[in-house]
Amino acid sequence: MNIEKLIKEENASIVDVRTPQEFSGGHVSGSVNIPLQELQNRIDDLKQMKSPLILCCASGNRSGMAAQMLSNQGLECYNGGSWMDVNYYQSQN
Repeated sequence: MNIEKLIKEENASIVDVRTPQEFSGGHVSGSVNIPLQELQNRIDDLKQMKSPLILCCASGNRSGMAAQMLSNQGLECYNGGSWMDVNYYQSQN
């Protein structure tokens, strides 16, 4: 799956798994902040979002953990890595 293409064409939901404090310091326009530790309790919310989910964080570590966890729950999702990379792809429209 071409994550960059999904982001550019707005064919996915972007979920930032950083803390609210990190998110408030800068984030991808249109992204939703659901911290990693809250994901398990927000599965129903995530299932309502446009699929697939592109997950991002500061470096790609937390979003990688989130992608593995959500994939195990049956959600189509991808690790987008750093929110700054995702933001860059989105700005290429």
